[in-house]
Amino acid sequence: MTPDEKNQVLFIQLISIFQYQAMLHMGKMKHPVTEKIERDLAQAEQAIDMLDMIKEKTKASVTADEQKMLSTVLQELKINFVDEKAKGDTRPAVEHPEAQQ
Repeated sequence: MTPDEKNQVLFIQLISIFQYQAMLHMGKMKHPVTEKIERDLAQAEQAIDMLDMIKEKTKASVTADEQKMLSTVLQELKINFVDEKAKGDTRPAVEHPEAQQ
């Protein structure tokens, strides 16, 4: 594998990590440890913001396919986020232990 191919795989993995985190925090899938649907829109929004920042910072150096993938992922996440936000607080928010300190 060439360095460019390796970087392309790593870039896609990075995007996938933030996509997974956003979907998990929007309550679109079960938490892998608790097996429960947990919703934390602030964390979901942060993951989406991270992807927006990555898109902005890398726009001059990614391939057209990478740019298209990132744009598609962001569009999907933003639509889902707006949908979840419109539902309001229908599910309990996750408490963060660090916030209690």
